[in-house]
Amino acid sequence: MSSGADPADAVADEDDDPADATVSTGAVPPDAAVNGGDVPTGGPTGAAANDGEDPAGSLRAAARELVDIAILIQDAAAHTTAALTDTALLRALPHASATGRPAYRALLRAATNRHGLGYALTGTHTPTGPTPATLTTAATTPVALTGSTSSAVFGVLATLAGKVGAMLGGESLAVRVLATSLRLRVAAVAVDHPELSEDPLVVRLIEAAAADRDLEAVRALRALLKDRGAVRALSLLAPVFGEVLALRALLDENPLNDATAWLIATGRGFATADPFTGMSNRAVALLDLGEGGARRVEPTPAESARLSTRGSLLGVLGNIGTIGTTGRALIQSVEGPDGVIRHILQAPGMRVGHPDGRSPQDLLGAFSSAVLDSSPYSRALAQAVADYGLPPDAELALVGHSAGGAAIMNLAQDPGFCARHRVTHAIAVGAPVDFKRPADPRTWVASVTNQHDLIPTLDGQGAGSCFDLHPGWYVVDYTDSTHLFPLCHGIEHYLANLADDLPEARAHIDERLKPFHGPVVRSQAYLLFDRPPDPEEFPFLTVPTRPVETAGATADLPIRCRDGSALTAYFAARPGVAARLLKGSGLAPLLVAGRALVGVHAAWNRRSSAGGHRELQIGIVVSGPGRRSAWSGRRGLFRRAELRRSGDFLLGSAVDTPMARELGPRLWGGETYLTALDVRVGVRRGAGPGVRSALVVADGIFTMEGRLGPGLPMSDPGSVGYAGDAGALLRSSVRARGSARLHPAPPMRLSVEPRSPHPLARRLRELGVDGARPLLCLSAATRQSIRDAAVPVPPA
Repeated sequence: MSSGADPADAVADEDDDPADATVSTGAVPPDAAVNGGDVPTGGPTGAAANDGEDPAGSLRAAARELVDIAILIQDAAAHTTAALTDTALLRALPHASATGRPAYRALLRAATNRHGLGYALTGTHTPTGPTPATLTTAATTPVALTGSTSSAVFGVLATLAGKVGAMLGGESLAVRVLATSLRLRVAAVAVDHPELSEDPLVVRLIEAAAADRDLEAVRALRALLKDRGAVRALSLLAPVFGEVLALRALLDENPLNDATAWLIATGRGFATADPFTGMSNRAVALLDLGEGGARRVEPTPAESARLSTRGSLLGVLGNIGTIGTTGRALIQSVEGPDGVIRHILQAPGMRVGHPDGRSPQDLLGAFSSAVLDSSPYSRALAQAVADYGLPPDAELALVGHSAGGAAIMNLAQDPGFCARHRVTHAIAVGAPVDFKRPADPRTWVASVTNQHDLIPTLDGQGAGSCFDLHPGWYVVDYTDSTHLFPLCHGIEHYLANLADDLPEARAHIDERLKPFHGPVVRSQAYLLFDRPPDPEEFPFLTVPTRPVETAGATADLPIRCRDGSALTAYFAARPGVAARLLKGSGLAPLLVAGRALVGVHAAWNRRSSAGGHRELQIGIVVSGPGRRSAWSGRRGLFRRAELRRSGDFLLGSAVDTPMARELGPRLWGGETYLTALDVRVGVRRGAGPGVRSALVVADGIFTMEGRLGPGLPMSDPGSVGYAGDAGALLRSSVRARGSARLHPAPPMRLSVEPRSPHPLARRLRELGVDGARPLLCLSAATRQSIRDAAVPVPPA
């Protein structure tokens, strides 16, 4: 059997360091044979494998030869089909000699008989001996075999006939040879992973897939999931996941996934479609739109304390773990041993949860980064680098984990980015990057993957690959005792493996990163977006401001809150007490079924121009100045604040910061107390998906907590308050932007602090609200707001 290795796989750059050969390791201790340069360039098909010293290597070498043979058979089938459908031959056939027609029938039998090429009619042709430029397109690009339009039409008809034959169970010899290659790849992996051949449930599934027994394969998979659970089952299958999927796609009756099966089995490109259905991956990835955007943000004090202060492989991976999957990336500048300032871009993986229309680090962004050459994630990283401001010809290292690894490789293979920046290193950890190639041949590339990690196999190549796709890369493909996925995919797990179990690989990568070893002199985090975001306060918070002096500092009015949450609860109260408390204000309580309403408004202004603070207002609901009907007053409760008459006549307010207390009389009037407050509104952890709850604790006054129940979505209308001031009536308002929910009769309760002497606690007890449940709640888990100074109401 002659080897048909691709020329691109046999040639390495003359400048390549021999130590940068592919490194494939067995189990981490005691078999962590990471030598950094003892494996010859050419990887698993090298001399050691051919000498029979490595059983797995021999199996992979045989699998590779079968791939070349399958491609030659497929070429022969394409040429045979071309001859059968040649228009000149078909026109001449009725007039052919006695030997001509039998020759045509023999040719037809060769292309449709299982003793020949099998059912091998095809209208496309895959050239042999691919060059590097055609490696990723040869298996999917049809090549016309004749110049005539009629022949092309017949070629299409032959292709359709081939697809129909496949649907009816017909197989070509090329498919059978390629399936044998995949079985050899599975056997090679089983040498290093004996659990694949020792676990009867796994063996049953693999054998069913290899034998094209779909029903049996489904039953075997169900039995495996039932007995082992999803996590354990995926972890067991991870080393041969790509091969099993390719076997099923190659042998099933679905013609739509055949191209993907060929790509995985021949190693000629990224799997362009789902191996199960044949749905195009690129069609899904193109849903991830956006030119990318980045905004500077500051890590929390706890995060800043954990960021590495020196450049190193473990330090950078630790930084990625610290930043986490929060939609952010990090750029650091380090002073190397030679005094030169160099820079490191650090990109985390996918953030957990549903697709996020703003962040490129969501599930869709991770998918597009792996499938496409450019994605919103990589473009957002490029925006961050541009904002960071690298000096001309400054050296830049790119390091990424998971989706971040695919995104930094997209940057490395972007000629425009590499023309603007000198990319010296690209290190991808746990990422599907087998079919990405740096634009600058001087870029040193390292890939670190755990063989039980499914994510790196999403491009179709995993532990069973028999192709040396990157002779010049430093590839660490290892396994350890922790086989559980997704645990083995976490950055913390890779960090621990490199720190404790792969000392030679870590030392080799750190040696190549030596110019970046040194103190960190600058660090900047970026929040990444699918599209460039609007300025943070634009347009709602973009308003004229004026300074006001307080005892502690200068503040700007109006108070602008960029991020906050709020809850307003309405309770039935004693009408006589409410009327007495309103005496002299010129206002009357708004009655519902003969009862007055008390409003309790609590807000947490997380990021505001007056600093983060919480506030609480308690008031009696009134219809506002002037003669208005009770119905119009009730209806006006949910109009926008700037148009509303109805509001709460404040009985008192509380805040939790000195500045907010200083501003209170100016903002809403009346007495403002300083006390500890806790305000939480939103989905409660551990209570099930979508269960909304609220908690308001005013130290020494009351506690209100419970589930909010179902709510009607609406725009946050804001709030309106009234207060007496030396015989005048002041009106204050909060204008809000964001979504809110209206909750009728929520199952929560307000409990006044027992025996509390606080004035607000006494007022609540007088009104009969202690122990009551609200009639209605309005909640806003996130919003922006503007609160200006209270103004006097003009006299009637």
